[in-house]
Amino acid sequence: MTDQQKAELAALAAMSEDEIDTSDIPEVTDWSNAKRGVIYRLTKQRITLDLDADVIAWFKSNTKTDIDCQTHINLVLREHVRREKAGESMPAPAARNL
Repeated sequence: MTDQQKAELAALAAMSEDEIDTSDIPEVTDWSNAKRGVIYRLTKQRITLDLDADVIAWFKSNTKTDIDCQTHINLVLREHVRREKAGESMPAPAARNL
């Protein structure tokens, strides 16, 4: 961003809402055809997930950082979902008594 653009943004940020001239931008009053999530869509969702300690240890030992570990786990889950959608389902693991 140029110094001039930075100065213009700073001046705009210092103005009140009433001082900003928006006459060249028509106000949208009809939102009947609006579509939610077209421009911005959250791609990640934070959850709490309990995993077996040995599984976490394996992922951590095979990645460089905790962030890489989470990304690796996500990629493994994504591949599983892709296979399921393609009909390449894997046998369900045996249930454990908890």
